[in-house]
Amino acid sequence: MSSFTVRPARTADVRAIQGLLEPFVQRRILLGKDPVVLFEAVQEFLVAEDADGVVIGCGALHVIWEDIGEVRTLIVADGWLHHGVGRAVVDGLEERARRLGLSRLFCLTFEVDFFTRRGFAPIGEQVVDADVYSQLVRSPDEGVAEFLDLAHVKPNTLGNTRMLKHL
Repeated sequence: MSSFTVRPARTADVRAIQGLLEPFVQRRILLGKDPVVLFEAVQEFLVAEDADGVVIGCGALHVIWEDIGEVRTLIVADGWLHHGVGRAVVDGLEERARRLGLSRLFCLTFEVDFFTRRGFAPIGEQVVDADVYSQLVRSPDEGVAEFLDLAHVKPNTLGNTRMLKHL
């Protein structure tokens, strides 16, 4: 397996990100995202690319509140699984989170073992105080609703584990 690099995503990477995402949407592992949503969030993404410049992985950091961010859309191409790509992307997202001043990272995942090895732990329901909850519940973002464990997103989150890491 040749080497890879991790870098901030560019708009030219959005189609490749969508290509990585689509098989997981088909298997109902990840929620689909329209191209416009990916373009709007491109600055949140890091991509991993192989020596030929082919995008082989991605992940995004979405800020939820002043101290909390979410690792989203973490995907590694099948041929690159177990070669450190996911770890490198998460490391890059954690570094970005620290630079932004975040102290906690959330994820909603089926990959519990992977995230446990990265220092994440399963969480219960109350991870923010009532004042912050009352602000967050106003967000139209589905990921924030998943973070808050709101009833209307439960069909999308079945089987997933809500996890948190203190940076």
